[in-house]
Amino acid sequence: MPVFRWGNPLHAHPDLEREMDRWLKSVEVAFEGLRLGRPFPALNLFATPDAYLITAELPGCEVSALDIEVADGKLTLRGTRSSQGDIPADHFRRSERMSGAWERTVTLPERVDENGIQAELTHGLLKVRLPRLPATAPRQIKLNDPGASNG
Repeated sequence: MPVFRWGNPLHAHPDLEREMDRWLKSVEVAFEGLRLGRPFPALNLFATPDAYLITAELPGCEVSALDIEVADGKLTLRGTRSSQGDIPADHFRRSERMSGAWERTVTLPERVDENGIQAELTHGLLKVRLPRLPATAPRQIKLNDPGASNG
């Protein structure tokens, strides 16, 4: 009697696939209701010829709860999103919005004019406009020749 069968070796994989599906469904059920989202807001960064525009979705965030700073080519956004206010936590059947403190830092691709930065928060959408600094022209460096005679 032969030890090996010369059929399709992939016929054993449907059993493995079914077992993996069963395991993944059990993991999904175990983590149902657990939020695995980001602890910071989603950002978009746009580049225009004269500025960068950053937008962030911040539902439930107040202007007084935001802090924006630029230093060393990095923009840092900090804030606190309030919870649902007067609704007690035990009344929730599902809560997908983040609440609490968050911080996000992004590296800017080029230098910005820090004195011209403008920001506004309207209907939960933060817009930060970062004007670009003009490109600097290359500067020629004069070489000193220490071997040249001084006289």
